Amino acid sequence: MSERMIWVVWGGIFTGTDFRTLEPGTEELFGPFHDEATALRAWRDETRRKVDIATHRLFVMRATEDKAAP
Repeated sequence: MSERMIWVVWGGIFTGTDFRTLEPGTEELFGPFHDEATALRAWRDETRRKVDIATHRLFVMRATEDKAAP
């Protein structure tokens, strides 16, 4: 049985260029996506929308099924 994976795009506008703390209310979440290519397209499209904001960052994240979950 193959491992099931999903991808999400997560981020927002951070309080500084260390990209550790999000400004409240700026969180963004896109997905889930069933393949990495689709997630990367969403990341690229959404990143371009806020290219002028230096502290805006989005990350493509992969999740796998938790075998321990009921």
